[in-house]
Amino acid sequence: MPTSLHLLADAPAQLLPARELMAFTLASHIVLVPLGVAFPFITLVMHYRGLRRNDPTALLLARRWSAVMAVQFALGIVTGTVLSFEFGLLWPGLMGRWGDVFGVGFGVEAWAFFLEAVLIAVYLYGWRRLKPRTHFLLGLPLPFAALLGAFGILAANSWMNTPRGFSLDAEGNPVDVNVWKAIFTPMFGPQYWHFVVAMVLTAGFMVSGVYAVGWLRGRRDHYHRLGFAVPFTIAAVAAPVQFVLGDSLARSVFHEQPVKFAAMEIVWKTDTRVPEYLFGRLQEDGSVAGGIRIPLLDSFLAGFSADTEVVGLTSVPADQRPTATQATLAHWAFDVMVLIGSALVLLALWYGVVRLRRRRLPASPWFYRSAACAGVGSVIAVECGWIATEVGRQPWIVYENMRVAEAVTATRSTSLWIMLGVVIVVYVLLFGSFLVVLLRMRTRWRLADERRAGAEVPSPEADVPYGPRASLPGGEGP
Repeated sequence: MPTSLHLLADAPAQLLPARELMAFTLASHIVLVPLGVAFPFITLVMHYRGLRRNDPTALLLARRWSAVMAVQFALGIVTGTVLSFEFGLLWPGLMGRWGDVFGVGFGVEAWAFFLEAVLIAVYLYGWRRLKPRTHFLLGLPLPFAALLGAFGILAANSWMNTPRGFSLDAEGNPVDVNVWKAIFTPMFGPQYWHFVVAMVLTAGFMVSGVYAVGWLRGRRDHYHRLGFAVPFTIAAVAAPVQFVLGDSLARSVFHEQPVKFAAMEIVWKTDTRVPEYLFGRLQEDGSVAGGIRIPLLDSFLAGFSADTEVVGLTSVPADQRPTATQATLAHWAFDVMVLIGSALVLLALWYGVVRLRRRRLPASPWFYRSAACAGVGSVIAVECGWIATEVGRQPWIVYENMRVAEAVTATRSTSLWIMLGVVIVVYVLLFGSFLVVLLRMRTRWRLADERRAGAEVPSPEADVPYGPRASLPGGEGP
């Protein structure tokens, strides 16, 4: 029997549905995370531009983006709450044994979540009710609250990858917990900054992609140009930074989690002068089928020398490493992430060259087609990064300390499959409602803009968000 099938046969029946349920909810929630973490920052940059340059269009965009931010945050509350319950319901072994060690990260994230909710409410309420400077200053803590939430989650995840800050007693239970060491593990810094910049980059490309579509449809007024230029510029600056941080994170994985690195690069035996495979499938016997083989490159990327020794999967027993299928999945996810990241860097360079040389936005339709796809591409890259991180760590839920199978719930597998079906239906309805709300908001704003323009009343670009709104024709209310 192949090793993968043998290990699957020994796993508890609850393991597969529990993992599928957790994977689905995480993959769904992570679509909202870039907007939750980085959208407040992008909105405040636009807000600052409006105040600094006395630009009503920038203020209007910031006000409308803040409404989108609030709707997204409301949906994020639901999906985030589901995830918090799943940690306790699906993985009681993890939380029961290790919760005292790494649970502080979840506590920090919860406080940051409540703080962000209050700050978003204040920021939304402040439009037309507060003085411009006061309103902007009250919004400034928003990005820091978002970063604090990311800090908590990444502290917990990095601890699961490189657990520190505890000792084990005679029964194998953690004692003598050092909270600071548990938070600031070797993987925390590389993971955190890679994650934060990824969120900024993804949110920037997602928001600018909306206005890139508008440009392709002929909407090239100041409103759409500004709506595209500000978030895309932020994303373009972040793209090359992210490329460097990603390389640093991969090298940290090489040093701290060598077996995980071997899975991501489908390295079977420990050796020097190891080739790099672009895609390809790892077989049960250690051979690689398909893909593009580049001699020596993996050793060179890992240690800047072709003589760098790369640890292989066979350096540990079969039950302590990812299976061939899991290694292939992690490898493909990693390659797709790097491929998309490289394409985004090239797109950012295209944008930067045109802006620096010609002092204007690019005019090529192909640039805007690429920019419209960049938002979707960056979300796919984020999903792939999560897959590479979690699948590459298998079979461990706490690296080299607890297997996933040891942490799973004792609930019947049938109940878990039913729960997965219910969650899928609920999430389809939630995200469908979210999309409907966004489309209705877009339609309402567009109709308001057209009515104002056609009635010779102040256009939306002249309707300053501070003070009374301009009246609409026919005695309609604001």
